[in-house]
Amino acid sequence: MNSAPRLRVTFLGTGTSAGIPVVGCECEICRSQDPRDKRLRPSVFLELEDGTRVLVDTTPDFRTQALANKIGGVDLILFTHYHADHIMGLDDVRPFNFRQKAVIPCLGDASTLAALRRVYSYAWDPSVPQGGGLPRLRLFEIRGPFSVGRVEVQPVPLLHGTHPILGFRLGAFAYLTDCSEIPDLSWPLLEGLDVLVLDALRHRPHSTHFTLAEAVETAERVDAGQTYFTHMCHDLPHEETCAGLPERMTLAHDGLVVEL
Repeated sequence: MNSAPRLRVTFLGTGTSAGIPVVGCECEICRSQDPRDKRLRPSVFLELEDGTRVLVDTTPDFRTQALANKIGGVDLILFTHYHADHIMGLDDVRPFNFRQKAVIPCLGDASTLAALRRVYSYAWDPSVPQGGGLPRLRLFEIRGPFSVGRVEVQPVPLLHGTHPILGFRLGAFAYLTDCSEIPDLSWPLLEGLDVLVLDALRHRPHSTHFTLAEAVETAERVDAGQTYFTHMCHDLPHEETCAGLPERMTLAHDGLVVEL
């Protein structure tokens, strides 16, 4: 996998489902002036060496994220799971449909595709007028590894509490958000990584997310060249938290760009 073409990763959002600042919250982090403490909902944008643009999840903040990061197009969307903070910005891909004059493929597991069909039923309802107000999407179920150009995409089964979801590995990069456990069958899929992105919600235990300590322990076992933590809540100030992390581990932040 390490011989795969180069990859450019942009962190569009590194926060939780509530984002940071949290609505109505006056805590120190929500009032922080450090831009790295401002966290939109979790997503990454991947640019492959051949120019293919892959979006992982469409958060409720996607329009804002696309504008802030000057995203000019999306060729493919991968979905980790169907929770609101990962799918509720899908309608905002319409400008890319218009500009690219193409349908955008959307890939996810069966439960995610069923949720997309339910939430965005108007996009597939033949009785709805097919004007400029509809996103043009095509759904494909992920059942195993697949290729995007010359890059193999390896789905990585994860557990988000009791909910099975997907992470993704592309070459020497893996993105594992919203997870509380890595099943035994998935550990071999994470060998030899240059960059790992991993869920690290907060210090206090949570039923569906790794704590920071659990994430550090997991990252030590994976032993990637560099680990970036994501999906942080307002319990983890960026500068202070990073200062206490082991070498080759750090919190990601919105707008961070990593090149492999």
